[in-house]
Amino acid sequence: MTNREELLGAFSDPTRQAVLNLLRQRPSTVGELATQLPVSRPAVSQHLQVLKSAGLVAEERRGTRHYFRLNPASLAELRAHIDSMWRDALNAFSDFAKKETAQYGGNKRKRTHSTKRTRRLPH
Repeated sequence: MTNREELLGAFSDPTRQAVLNLLRQRPSTVGELATQLPVSRPAVSQHLQVLKSAGLVAEERRGTRHYFRLNPASLAELRAHIDSMWRDALNAFSDFAKKETAQYGGNKRKRTHSTKRTRRLPH
């Protein structure tokens, strides 16, 4: 599995997305996160380990407490990957549009029915 696949896999879970959104506000402990999420404290720990393994969060120890924070470098890598997917999609659409234009010569299709419009009078 590549790092991109690991990043996307870690980011794909709704609970992990909620954790990341909470960590956008400030570094937090497992307990602080668990009080704001509809999952247990052990579940939050498991989600944090997946996020940490993917590099999306970093852990910092302060005495007996473990604080988790976002890792901007991995988020930048994830964004770059998503941006490249978007660029590829736009390029593919552009290529398709160019082929369609070339195939039909850029001409508008001829109408098979009368182009004369009738005007309706108000009642």
